[in-house]
Amino acid sequence: MTTNAARETLDAWREHGADRLDPVRFLFIDALERRAAGHRGEARRILDERVAGLLEAYAGDLERFDCTAPPPIESARGPLAELVDHIASHASDGASTYPELEALDHFRETWSRVSTARQLRQSLAQVPGNAGPLNSSSLVHRSLSLMRELSPGYLQQFLSYVDALSWMEQLNGGAPVTRDAPRAGNVRKSGRAKAR
Repeated sequence: MTTNAARETLDAWREHGADRLDPVRFLFIDALERRAAGHRGEARRILDERVAGLLEAYAGDLERFDCTAPPPIESARGPLAELVDHIASHASDGASTYPELEALDHFRETWSRVSTARQLRQSLAQVPGNAGPLNSSSLVHRSLSLMRELSPGYLQQFLSYVDALSWMEQLNGGAPVTRDAPRAGNVRKSGRAKAR
């Protein structure tokens, strides 16, 4: 098969949607054909033979499967897509179904203040009585107390963020995220170790 015939075959398949059978393999054949067009002599002959073999195999697969018909869209939809459609269809009437309650804002603010005070008491309870100035529990409690004095709103936002991270850690099973340990092969030995 000549290079022009291979290019025409690939273009015709792409036009009819036959590239959807195996997109990665089709792109590989296409790239190999383009590479072959840039060579001459023995390299060109070898690449042309390889492209011809790949085209024959792809043509055989096309005969086994009908790739000209578009894939059914509904069969690819899963339960998540159905849930999204359901939510979208009910989103317009959500505002009328669930009106915003004025008292709800008051209860949210009250709960936020109570939660913040509880978390501050918990941080104070974790500080040992004889803690030094660089004790981590003491530093955490001091920073939270300073945040409460300077910006109570920021403290509430910060604690809600920490609380969300805590919940995410519990969902993860409490397992910390592990990273690759540093490689020991890069450590240089000192001159004293070489002398022994």
